[in-house]
Amino acid sequence: MSRDFLGFSRSDAPCRHHTHTGPAMLVTITDFGSQGPYLAQMKAAAMAHAPDLPILDLFTDAPAFNPRAAAYLVSAYAADLPEGAVILGVVDPGVGSERAGIVVHAGGRWFVGPDNGLFALAARHAGGAAAWRIAWTAPDASATFHGRDIFAPVAARLARGERPLGMPLDPATLVGADWPDDLAEIVYVDAYGNCMTGVRANTLPPGARVRIAGHAPARGRTFSDVPEGTPLWYTNANGLVEIAVNAGRADTALGIGVGTPVEIASTP
Repeated sequence: MSRDFLGFSRSDAPCRHHTHTGPAMLVTITDFGSQGPYLAQMKAAAMAHAPDLPILDLFTDAPAFNPRAAAYLVSAYAADLPEGAVILGVVDPGVGSERAGIVVHAGGRWFVGPDNGLFALAARHAGGAAAWRIAWTAPDASATFHGRDIFAPVAARLARGERPLGMPLDPATLVGADWPDDLAEIVYVDAYGNCMTGVRANTLPPGARVRIAGHAPARGRTFSDVPEGTPLWYTNANGLVEIAVNAGRADTALGIGVGTPVEIASTP
C-alpha cells in the first residue's frame, strides 16, 4: 500500500466506509451565496481529482460567519443523504488561522471542513463518529480559501473511496462538542421567510407551545391549517421546528431572523 500526495492510502481494497463502485455523491453546504466565483471554484477543484463526481449544492446560504447555527442544519439535512455521501462544509470565518481542518465519519457519511463546530452535532446525533485532522495542504494554498485549496481535494478523494490517513482525533474533543443537542433559536431563514430553529421537533413534549419575539404562533401540520397571514409553527420536512406565516413571510411579519431566541414550554 502506498500513500498519494494528499496523504490518502492507495489500495485495491475498498474503503471500509465506502462500498460504491463509482464516486459517491459530494454535497456542499456553504455560506458563499450563489453570486460570485467561489462555489464554482471549489467544485472545479473537487472535479480536478474526480472528474465524474456528482456534486449537489444543499445550502449556498447557510448563516454567514456562523458555524454554530449552521451545525444544526448540517445535522438535520445530512441525515437524509445516502450513506457514502461526502458533505463538504465551508462556513469558515476562521480560515487561515490556527483552526484545524478535519474529516469526520458519522452515520455512514463523510464530512470535510473546518474544526469550528460545523460537524459537531452531526457527529453526536449520528453516533459512532470517527475523526481525523487533515495534515495535507496544497503547496500554493491560499490563506483565505481553504474550501477550494484543501477541503475540496480531500473531499473528492474520499468520494473516490480513498481512506484518510490524517491524525486520528477523539470526536469528543472537536469544537462544538459541548454545544446543546438542540438550539432554541432561529438558525436559518429560507427564500419564503420561513424560519427554521435548531430544535428537533421529536424532542418536544406533547402539547408544547412556542413563543418568539412576543408572538405565540399556533401549532399546525401544514400552512393551510391557519388563515392566510397567520403565523404557525410546525415540524418541517427535515424534522426541525419551523415558524412560518401562511402566504406570507415570518421573518418580516414577526420581526425575527437568525439568532432570535425561541421559548418552548409544555402545556400546564
